[in-house]
Amino acid sequence: MADKNQQIAKDVMAAVGGSENIISVTHCATRLRMSLKDESIPKDEEVQNIDGVLKVIRSGGQYQVVIGQNVPKVYAALCSEGGFENQVSSEKPEDGPKEKMTAKRLGSIILNYLSGSMTPMIPAMITAAMFKTLYVLLGDTMGLISNTGNFYVMCDFMYDTFFYFLPIFLGFTTAKKLDINPVMGIFVGASLLVPDFMQLAVDGAAFSVYGIPARAADYSQTVLPIVLIMPVFAVLYKFFQKHLPDTLSTLFVPFLSMLVVLPFEYCLLAPIGGVLGDYVGNGILALGSSVGFIAVAIIGATWSFLVMTGMHHVLIVFGISMIAQNGVDTLVLTGGSYATWAGFGMALGAFLAMKHKDEKSLFFGYMISNFFGGIGEPTLYGVGFKYKKPLLAMAIGGFCGGLYAGITHVGTYVMGATNFLSLLQYAGGGTANLVNGIIGVVISVVVTATLTYLFAFTKEQKETGKA
Repeated sequence: MADKNQQIAKDVMAAVGGSENIISVTHCATRLRMSLKDESIPKDEEVQNIDGVLKVIRSGGQYQVVIGQNVPKVYAALCSEGGFENQVSSEKPEDGPKEKMTAKRLGSIILNYLSGSMTPMIPAMITAAMFKTLYVLLGDTMGLISNTGNFYVMCDFMYDTFFYFLPIFLGFTTAKKLDINPVMGIFVGASLLVPDFMQLAVDGAAFSVYGIPARAADYSQTVLPIVLIMPVFAVLYKFFQKHLPDTLSTLFVPFLSMLVVLPFEYCLLAPIGGVLGDYVGNGILALGSSVGFIAVAIIGATWSFLVMTGMHHVLIVFGISMIAQNGVDTLVLTGGSYATWAGFGMALGAFLAMKHKDEKSLFFGYMISNFFGGIGEPTLYGVGFKYKKPLLAMAIGGFCGGLYAGITHVGTYVMGATNFLSLLQYAGGGTANLVNGIIGVVISVVVTATLTYLFAFTKEQKETGKA
């Protein structure tokens, strides 16, 4: 397998124009994500024909090559082959050609920023979610442990460790994405959580920055304030880094950046982020209580397609905000989970329908990857986009599961695993919520698998494995 991963890395690097055409490279759960100097060099069809590559996507200002669960090994081989360090090449994005700023380009930059900021937090997010799942399941649901016992309290601590300090985690990841010192990102995030500052909000005391009135508030468990602040901080940081002499940069670049960003942070951006977060949260709650069942169904039908474009990261921001601020999400993450299970149903139906030995074996691997690993993209591209009709079955299955969940007001209480353990995300709402959540999952899987099995393949496709 190591040789195969090395070969994939070599072939991909050659196809995108070599290491000299790669500005930076990172990876997520299934994709290599590259920023290229000249995006016209790689030919998508040529890259997709590389053995081990599932799909090529141009989105969010990135050239994304879908590999599958072995992407970390391919990424390591690519870095070794290209001589990259610290997850980027030695050249900076500004070394590439300047692109004209358009609405489309701006949208790509924003999506790229959100994607690059949210993805690295997933391991910590899942870890925190699993701790909450433990104490909710063992304590609140099954009554096996006391909610005042040490184990229950410890698990609650671990959950709060991530969600309470969310601005600090985002400060780190956004700083890395914006190519500045990540420790300064932590500093900016932590400045929103200083106990004395938060006490001002509790007391309703007046506060100002350089004479400018500021709004003291509790910014723990928030997403938007730090997401808005960090791009401004990065601009200041790079400005001082460029114009200060090297002998003064170590001391004065971070200090002056913080000194200047403070009025933007406390007086403008953090309050705007807080208000926007409240409006979005209240809007989602209002939608969920009125026609939310249709919205959940629509998200269940379209989520997998949003994943392709990267637009799902925008929704994830809102979903995380809902859980962090209100303890439950009844719309975004709930709908997305039924799309994930519909993807598993598509793999299951395809496996049962396919007669071609090699293709059937691949579908079995996709099914296992989806169920145990929570990785749905091999199924999405290896089954859905290859044969096309399974995509319709998946959309219908996700819609049906989401519709049931919306009607029964199923809530997601933790954003955690995307594999079979995701069933536990409904446990926080009690037995009825858990049962209805699982029923919705069964509906998604059964409807998708049945439609895929009966209608998604022609007789010739089943026999030959050719689309």
